[in-house]
Amino acid sequence: MPITPLLLYAFVAALVALSVWLVLRYAQERRYRRRPYVAPEAQEWASHHPAPDLALRHRVALVGDAGAVATDGSDPILNLLQGWLREADAASTVVFLGDNIYPTGLPAEDAPGRKAAERRLDVQLATLRDYAGRIIYLSGNHDWNKGRRDGYQYLLRQEAYVRQRLPGAYYLPANGCPGPVTLQLADNLLLVVLNTQWWVQHGPKPLGALHGCTAADAKTPFRQLQQILEQNRHQQILVAGHHPLYSNALHGGKFTAKQHVFPLTTVYKKAYVPLPGIGSLLPLYRNLVGAEEDMAHPRYRKMRRRLLKVLQQFPNIIYAAGHDHNLQYFHYKNGHYLVSGAGSKTAFVQQGGRATFIHEHTGFFGLDFYENGEVWLRTLEPTDTTDPAPEVFRQRLIPPQTSVTPLPTTVRASAPAGSAD
Repeated sequence: MPITPLLLYAFVAALVALSVWLVLRYAQERRYRRRPYVAPEAQEWASHHPAPDLALRHRVALVGDAGAVATDGSDPILNLLQGWLREADAASTVVFLGDNIYPTGLPAEDAPGRKAAERRLDVQLATLRDYAGRIIYLSGNHDWNKGRRDGYQYLLRQEAYVRQRLPGAYYLPANGCPGPVTLQLADNLLLVVLNTQWWVQHGPKPLGALHGCTAADAKTPFRQLQQILEQNRHQQILVAGHHPLYSNALHGGKFTAKQHVFPLTTVYKKAYVPLPGIGSLLPLYRNLVGAEEDMAHPRYRKMRRRLLKVLQQFPNIIYAAGHDHNLQYFHYKNGHYLVSGAGSKTAFVQQGGRATFIHEHTGFFGLDFYENGEVWLRTLEPTDTTDPAPEVFRQRLIPPQTSVTPLPTTVRASAPAGSAD
């Protein structure tokens, strides 16, 4: 079909409109990138803090996507975590939220990259070796060889390695099962762990009693989660998984203006191959269809929908994830949703939307649980020393409780080898 003047004018007009939009978008991004964003309703956060006489019951550090930490002892996140561990002492828990080894988890012993992968995991484990509290590892898509068909073997190798080198640590759910599994962290505080990668993983993955899993099909874990939450309404509950349920970043379908013009930088940061116009097809695709690690992908979308359907029945549930390399907090439909995936990398996160707080910065979230029932969220970010930077955000997530119901017996995760728990 010949190109008519009308078609040519329409193409040029569309190209000009796209260019104007990209320029305006780029100018807007420059004003807020790498700066903390706080929603209007939380602007007075700095004037609110826990009362000085409140007694702490338990503390939790949520460290996501630490798989690219420096291995020479200079890593700012591990130094910051070390300071947190000393301060927190035994009445505390550190949760690694997956993507513990970049780029593809723990390869076989004779495979290229094995030694580098070991060093990245060893430096994490060395940081935790003298810690008196609980240590919990989850797996993410990179730990499953980025979701490839042989990913299950990568996961099993990493789990065995952690258990061997740090016998007191938990790797949950065990054997790559979907979960959920539970662990009582303190009086009136229950941790529930899900292996969210299980639902989006290609190839073999464990299911049923033969693999030590409690679920026999993909729907059962959500029914089990519903039952756990029903039976523990009297408790404060923290649910942990690798994949976020809300996100203003890449896996939530948010892209920078630069990524529209240089789309290959999404995969490799230095791939500055200009593809204007054509480059906008990648963000469009990942918004509508998605890669397996994106919320738009059918598997992820189904998992997210089922999980939210359960969680949103129970007020004040805290759900913590990594996956996107930034810090985000959402308070939505009576739930608290955290993205704490800035343990070794940072990436663009868009301000606004449903987010109460976002920051494109390395760091991790901490949760402080007090005896009176209050729960406070803290943002910990590194400096050149082991001391954290001045807080850029904190918020009380849960107000005081008038009474705390004594704990009944709850289903607990099996203790790891060598643990006295």
